[in-house]
Amino acid sequence: MVSSLPVVAIVGPTATGKSELALALARAADGEVVNADASQLYRGMDIGTAKVPVDQRQDVPHHQLDVLDIQQEASVAAYQRCARADLGAISAGGRLPILAGGSGLYVRAALDRLDIPPTDPGLRASLERELADRGLDVLRQRLERADPAAARVIDAHNARRIVRALEVIELTGRPFSATMPTRDFIGPTVLVGLRCERAVLDERIARRTRGMWAAGLLAEVEQLVGAGLAQTRTAARAVGYPQAMAQLRGDCTQDDAVEATVAATRRLVRRQESWFGADPRVHWLQAPATPDDLPALVSRIHQLLDASTGDGTLGG
Repeated sequence: MVSSLPVVAIVGPTATGKSELALALARAADGEVVNADASQLYRGMDIGTAKVPVDQRQDVPHHQLDVLDIQQEASVAAYQRCARADLGAISAGGRLPILAGGSGLYVRAALDRLDIPPTDPGLRASLERELADRGLDVLRQRLERADPAAARVIDAHNARRIVRALEVIELTGRPFSATMPTRDFIGPTVLVGLRCERAVLDERIARRTRGMWAAGLLAEVEQLVGAGLAQTRTAARAVGYPQAMAQLRGDCTQDDAVEATVAATRRLVRRQESWFGADPRVHWLQAPATPDDLPALVSRIHQLLDASTGDGTLGG
């Protein structure tokens, strides 16, 4: 990423107002926004991902939205190449590059020194069959023996990450931990996180989820199922979509689907809080309660930019 202007990255849990703040900052600072939400890469996944509608983007250019068909699998490696190219081009054009989203690995792929190891679909399928046949405990114990450092930092219940770690170890002959990202920006960056009181955020999530169903999420998902949603692992796992598919199949009522989505979103928020909370480079700001709070947050980000040493830390 060739860059003459710093990147401002706006991260944090779902429903804290990242998209709104990114849009306000872009309007105030002549910026452009690069998406860092894996689900928003997909065309047609709009309501369930809280994607900012085109007519509400206030003529601010947005990148890495609607770049994948629903049948395509999202790839961190492909995203890394494209997002870094977008950020570099925005900065080289004299505008402020703004990265916004809550997919932690995608954020780090765009900003940090991270070499993404190769994949092998056959090996991955073999490991996934073993997972189904023998259970997660067997694979987790194998990872503990092969790479204790990776086993310590990967969630013991995260089957996808454990499978990926074992795949990399077998393909490269190196510990998966050797490929994990370091907290080392590849260019000048100011990393801003939005936080919110737990009770307030839980209520926001419940209100937003009900609003998604009212806005037509079920019809959106029905159309996507017809286009192959259920066969695409990344897209089909996005919170809200499995629950809506269950309702469409008649496996649950709408109230059940909404409540299940609220619960799943709250679990996602806890994981996001843990991921971003562990990064000491994040400058935490209080999430906007109303649009009237946005100008003060934009002003605070300008102060952080003025004080930045260029590596995400603050000068004296």
